[in-house]
Amino acid sequence: MRIAVTIFLTDETITPTRLARELEERGFAGLYLPEHTHIPVERTTPYPAGGELPPEYGRTLHPFVALGQAAAVTGRLGLGTGITLVAQHDPIDLAKQVATLDHLSGGRFTLGVGFGWNVEEAADHGVRWSTRRELVRDRMALMRALWSREPAAYEGEFGSVRASHAFPKPVREPRGPVIGPRTLVGGAAGPRLFAHISEYADGWLPIGGRGLGEALPLLRTVWADAGRDPEALQVVPYAIHPTPGKLAHYADLGIEEVVAQLPPAGETEVLKALDGLADHL
Repeated sequence: MRIAVTIFLTDETITPTRLARELEERGFAGLYLPEHTHIPVERTTPYPAGGELPPEYGRTLHPFVALGQAAAVTGRLGLGTGITLVAQHDPIDLAKQVATLDHLSGGRFTLGVGFGWNVEEAADHGVRWSTRRELVRDRMALMRALWSREPAAYEGEFGSVRASHAFPKPVREPRGPVIGPRTLVGGAAGPRLFAHISEYADGWLPIGGRGLGEALPLLRTVWADAGRDPEALQVVPYAIHPTPGKLAHYADLGIEEVVAQLPPAGETEVLKALDGLADHL
């Protein structure tokens, strides 16, 4: 079982370079970072976890900048987003950011794809909430055109790109319909999400990891119906608090990687949390 971590890195926490070095030296598999460009003060969207929105949401570092620093001081550590709010990006620019980070890190990047929960944040990016899932699907297709080995045009509902020279290319070779770095889609279980995963991703990034025993058979059915290789499906429980029993349960389900949650804190507290995870490595 590979154990990676996620953390809200902010202007008040441990730095990306210090954390990345510690993770690699201790034998952790990867570092996944979340994304929020801003949090509007006048917000009616409830925090999904309930209660008040934690302050780190409005202080989050740009994940690609922070992961670029982490890539520069490590050689083996996996690097990922958990997640990238694809609807809030220009897809041509995002394709370049993703391919560049993947290239410079030697293929260590995982693109976590998400649809978002904060209506007001998305609206400031010009996102119409009711269409955000199809917008993400469209932008992923446009990015795959830019990542293709040969120039390929794309004309979609929400955007288009001419056949273009666009380098660098992601390191990984195409996997069925998937072109680009390892791609995992986050979100709640259901046929619609699983159809998206089967169309343009390598697997699922379920937050918390609950209910996987019931959800995985449905995902595997949708995956197989899409003509995907059953052995290629990856499921990575995200932002979990591991216990021996929980990890054993995941292993029984065929899961090979989990992402543990670290506190959004300074160096002393974060390193203490890493010490607490050592027995699971």
